[in-house]
Amino acid sequence: MPASTTTAATAPVVLSAKALLLDMDGTIVNSDAVVERCWREWAVTHGLDPHEVIKVVHGRQGYATMAILLPERPMAENYAENTVMLARETADTEGVVPVGGAAEFMAALAELPHALVTSADLALATARMTAAGLPMPRIRVTAESVSASKPDPEGFLKGAAELGIDPADCIVFEDSEAGIAAGLAAGMRVIGVGPRAAAHAPTAHVPDLTALILTTTPTGTLTLTLAP
Repeated sequence: MPASTTTAATAPVVLSAKALLLDMDGTIVNSDAVVERCWREWAVTHGLDPHEVIKVVHGRQGYATMAILLPERPMAENYAENTVMLARETADTEGVVPVGGAAEFMAALAELPHALVTSADLALATARMTAAGLPMPRIRVTAESVSASKPDPEGFLKGAAELGIDPADCIVFEDSEAGIAAGLAAGMRVIGVGPRAAAHAPTAHVPDLTALILTTTPTGTLTLTLAP
């Protein structure tokens, strides 16, 4: 008679923090359709391989993406074209939807310390959060608020400062390589969200926001339990 085998259950990951810093695109808002639509067309216009462009674009401000893909072009042209791209992306919300579990997660966070830290400018962030039916956090760090794009940690450090929380006590939610690198460089733990995130060594990973439970302690500590 063959020996019976059992598979040990994987314990859930439990993390504690005093504040959460949330990226937007790919993390709480699924805007891949419009991002990839606009940037594929941009790639063709500039004689670039759309597939290679999409590998770079997620998580960065547009001018930073352009600087990587067109390294010989003056930055002034990147800034100018980024303004055009932002306006186009803001006007196009077709296919913008919340990431799974985002509505419930944002509702649970409503009265707790959190901030939005996004590479979008305020107009684009407002358009996408509205299209996805999600509330805009009171504290938000948008493209206008920083001098450097992710993977620079400036945005996350500014978000922590505005909340009055030590970076080590913050947890970042991110989906992209640039964003995960920025959160880790800020000295924060990072929960990677979605299929892009797993390959970039976040502290922990979830397929979407349905895979976690947020609770608070009497002292105000936020506890995140991530399903195995």
